[in-house]
Amino acid sequence: MDAIVEVRGLTKLFNGFRAVEDISFDCRKGEILGLIGPNGAGKTTTLQMLLGLTTPTSGVIRIFGLDMDAHRQQILSRVNFSSSYISLPFSLTVRENLMVFARLYGVAAPKKRIEELLAIFEIGALKDTPVRRLSSGQVTRVCLCKALLNAPEVLFLDEPTASLDPDIADKTRKLLKKIKDEQSISILYTSHNMKEMEEMCDRVIFMDKGRVIETGSPDEIKRKYGGADLEDVFIMLARS
Repeated sequence: MDAIVEVRGLTKLFNGFRAVEDISFDCRKGEILGLIGPNGAGKTTTLQMLLGLTTPTSGVIRIFGLDMDAHRQQILSRVNFSSSYISLPFSLTVRENLMVFARLYGVAAPKKRIEELLAIFEIGALKDTPVRRLSSGQVTRVCLCKALLNAPEVLFLDEPTASLDPDIADKTRKLLKKIKDEQSISILYTSHNMKEMEEMCDRVIFMDKGRVIETGSPDEIKRKYGGADLEDVFIMLARS
């Protein structure tokens, strides 16, 4: 499969501290690639560099074969991001929030697209509700709608189900996999829920102290380390 995201020798220093150190990896077309590791491993900093929010100290990021430094705006128009920790304007309704983003993204027929996504995530009844009245799980689903407004080719998801109850989290995972399969979206996925990562990811990259220390499919990594599940392997690697 073709590499949609290519990272080579990526390093980020903050006042001499190496948050990310010389990492390289690819994410292929239609693949869900998981970034896992303990707190402070460098996952969020890596995502921020891939989104053009943080400038690398050194290294190369190419998305769609384009260099991030030279083609940032062109790349970002074709990707999107969601996190359980995003804040939306509280005074705006769900529909108003999504309409603002749809206009920013240049979405054609935005009203129709918003209605489609609200229905997919089962929150159509909330469209005229101010965001301040939503539960954290409902806000998470609004953020996922926001992230899919522009039909992205690459989706960056930072703990997307962290605030969802088990039933909605399960539905959300199934929806994301369905959308990925139907549209061949490439997804970079982070979560501390190892059961979720095992279910969702085609491959995972384990980071620690800013470095990539292991990569492979969940089954390959479990076999290599003799873990019953990915959580066993996480604990082994985090404590080694």
